[in-house]
Amino acid sequence: MRIEVKNIDGNPVNNLRRFGYSFQRQEGDERSFIRPLAAAGYPRFHMYVKMDGADMMINIHLDMKKETYGENTRHHGEYGDEGALKEEARRLKVLLG
Repeated sequence: MRIEVKNIDGNPVNNLRRFGYSFQRQEGDERSFIRPLAAAGYPRFHMYVKMDGADMMINIHLDMKKETYGENTRHHGEYGDEGALKEEARRLKVLLG
């Protein structure tokens, strides 16, 4: 799910930390953040964030469990605009303005 926030105030990393997200890593101009929903680390919200001037572009999904590697790599995530992911997107829009 993609979210665009125009003219964000303040430091994006600090804003997301305040909302429960932890910075994970940076690859090029894209930053990765997670917000676990359980003590074991999964399920968790996982987002990739890019800045375009003062605008923040968020690509978020819900990881249900850790990815599986081997002959067939599988990513156990939800990307649709429904359920918990829809509610989290709504929460982020309100918090980020």
